Amino acid sequence: MKDLNEMPGHLARRFQQIAVAVFHASVAEAGHDLTPVQYAALSTVKMHPGIDQATLAGLIAYDQTTIGGVVDRLVGKGLIGRRTSGRDRRARELTITKAGEAAFVAIEPAVEAAQKTMLQGLTPAEAETLLALLRKAIDTGNDLSRAPMRGRGDLMAKAVGGPA
Repeated sequence: MKDLNEMPGHLARRFQQIAVAVFHASVAEAGHDLTPVQYAALSTVKMHPGIDQATLAGLIAYDQTTIGGVVDRLVGKGLIGRRTSGRDRRARELTITKAGEAAFVAIEPAVEAAQKTMLQGLTPAEAETLLALLRKAIDTGNDLSRAPMRGRGDLMAKAVGGPA
């Protein structure tokens, strides 16, 4: 039987545990209460004002059935607004609020510091290599995920009514 520390799944899970703990500590130290998924959603809504929840889920590789809870918490914190879409009454468009903009600016240094802490044991070249290899493995296995990431091309196709 293989040692767990030789298994990529185990190592990925452990790194995720560390990344979440570091993120929470850094953001809490900055005086905010956001999870990594909430940050990803807030950041994506900031970059794509008017995005709908389903597209948001695809862009951050989050399950469509549970993205509503993430959005509900961000709305409850006053960080994003949600309104019915003018194009599709079933869809909800999301926008970042002034409070969300302020929170985003306030926590960005903490998020950046957290990223550096996560990679602190690596040289800059090693960190760059790790990130490149993670992106390659993720891109290759994307379709195997329960919540595959859908890229900007999908966002643009959906916005103009094409196939997503």
